Amino acid sequence: MPGTFNTIVEKVQKLSMDEKVELQALLMKYLVEAKREEIHQNYLFSKKQLRRGTLKFSDNID
Repeated sequence: MPGTFNTIVEKVQKLSMDEKVELQALLMKYLVEAKREEIHQNYLFSKKQLRRGTLKFSDNID
């Protein structure tokens, strides 16, 4: 993977400014989608725990 990542970084550096901006927009979109999926999976897990009666609540916001 490190070799692959380095190759990608080198290729990104060679892109035009417009291509880099478009790539940035795509990455932000992918990150938002990934975070939404993570939130959804956490919701499903909590829902399952609630049904099983094993959901634990806390007032610790940390």
